[in-house]
Amino acid sequence: MKGPILLILFVVLGVLGVSSLFIVTETEYAIKFQLGRIVRSDFGPGLHVKLPFVNNVRKFDNRLLTLDTNPEQMLTSSQKFVSVDSFVKWRIVDIEKFYTSTQGNERIALNRLDSIVKDRIRNQIASRTLVEVISEQRVSTMQDIAHEANLASAEFGIRVVDVRIKAIELPDDVRESVFRRMSADRQKAANLYRFEGREAAERIRAEADREVQVLLAEAERDGQTMRGEGDARATEIYASAYGQDEEFYAFYRSLRAYSNAFGNSSDVMVLDPSSSFFEYFGSETAGEK
Repeated sequence: MKGPILLILFVVLGVLGVSSLFIVTETEYAIKFQLGRIVRSDFGPGLHVKLPFVNNVRKFDNRLLTLDTNPEQMLTSSQKFVSVDSFVKWRIVDIEKFYTSTQGNERIALNRLDSIVKDRIRNQIASRTLVEVISEQRVSTMQDIAHEANLASAEFGIRVVDVRIKAIELPDDVRESVFRRMSADRQKAANLYRFEGREAAERIRAEADREVQVLLAEAERDGQTMRGEGDARATEIYASAYGQDEEFYAFYRSLRAYSNAFGNSSDVMVLDPSSSFFEYFGSETAGEK
């Protein structure tokens, strides 16, 4: 009779021992309750103890979570509708506040977070034109939305890490007009770049032409100077040679004149034989007076 009783006693003690232990992993928060009242929420990873039938434990994920919202039609400041598809990165930072504000129901938390984020997106979209919404300003818009959503969700023990817009779809009736406007803006920018390029090219060509004219003028000046110096040197040499033997120099000049005058056999000249041109022509006493 004692054997079965002892066995039952060991089983009961084993069940009580197992139910008095619980494990918290590194990716979890744990809250311990006592008769429905929170008594502790600062459990670290590891094995912990609770009182069976008196304490119960709830666990929640402490990792970065994703809320993928459904696309929704929103109105811009230019009274144009756009379909906005977004997602939110969030996590629990205060487990007690999270539990008391949502009764520990994650679906309630997601619904409230979805409402908070969409309200902030709607407000930001409503304060911007259609062009601003789809332009590079979208990054700053998302930062503003994340900041405002984080402030609003703090009362639920939630921190919004990031908000991102996956897609902004335009209605068919405005998509074509937006594309035309964007194309016109890009064409305007391209024309401006072309104009600035042509202006720069004209400026460079004018500067090059000026430099060419300066170089040519300097070269002509240097050439004239060198020719003048050469002529002066030649005159000096001629004068020196002429001074050494005036009679020979006169004779040499006459020979040059004869060569130039009678270079062609068909040339005809009518001159007085006693002219000074024929001073050395056929005379044995050339140069004698």
